Amino acid sequence: MQKEDIIQVLDILAETYPEAKCALDHVNTFELLVAVVLSAQTTDKSVNRVSPQLFAKYPDAKSLSEAKQEDVEEIIRTIGMYRTKSKNIINLAKALCDKYDGKVPGDYDSLVSLPGVGRKTANVVLSVGFGEQRIAVDTHVFRVANRIGLVKAKDVLQTELDLMECLPQDRWSEAHHSLIFHGRNICDARKPKCKECPLRELCLWDSKNI
Repeated sequence: MQKEDIIQVLDILAETYPEAKCALDHVNTFELLVAVVLSAQTTDKSVNRVSPQLFAKYPDAKSLSEAKQEDVEEIIRTIGMYRTKSKNIINLAKALCDKYDGKVPGDYDSLVSLPGVGRKTANVVLSVGFGEQRIAVDTHVFRVANRIGLVKAKDVLQTELDLMECLPQDRWSEAHHSLIFHGRNICDARKPKCKECPLRELCLWDSKNI
């Protein structure tokens, strides 16, 4: 996709989804970090259903670090992989207390060193929690970016690197959120609503398949 077309795609998405932002409910970086870890391979809505009770009982890293795993499991048992995630967020809280005085670090290397925190989670926290321009590639971003022709990559990491190369840096975080919203609302994995898509005239996949 040509540079002028890429800018047009970003402009259309921004106009279509002005409300695009992180869908995980949180009030601080600690809640954001835990919520993103919990959201792996499950929906944001399912995390939002359990997070109020979780954060009411464990409002900070210290309280969560002292939690019993079975108690945390009971609270988040409706989300996928709840046993592994319970263990991860307790260990995550312990690491925050041991290494960072209970606070969420604001640099990439420190974040990915924490239990249960990978590249996507770190990028989301840096973008949403610390205001940095970041592109976090989840299943929606990977699918939509490659499908419409922003990039042509075989995996998540290459998609992230290619998007960083082709998108203006001051619009990375915006693009991340709007691509997610487009994936949820229009560019479905199995049944994309191509006839309703505001990107139809620019989308390379659409031009070949409709």
